[in-house]
Amino acid sequence: MNKKPAHVLVRPRGRNDTAQRMVKRFIKKVKKYKVIEKYRETMRYEKPSEKRRKQKKNRERLIKKANEENKEN
Repeated sequence: MNKKPAHVLVRPRGRNDTAQRMVKRFIKKVKKYKVIEKYRETMRYEKPSEKRRKQKKNRERLIKKANEENKEN
């Protein structure tokens, strides 16, 4: 997990930029950087064996995806 702080900054783009648009852009950025998901992960204890299992599953998924891309090319 990434330990960097999430700095999500939204500024008005022009004179006609409304607060609703800025809130909408803020929510999009929060979802894009997965701020809430990362926070929730840190709130729940995960056993070391669960971490390893999750990492192994992600590795296998990436390898499978890479192999599929190589077959296409």
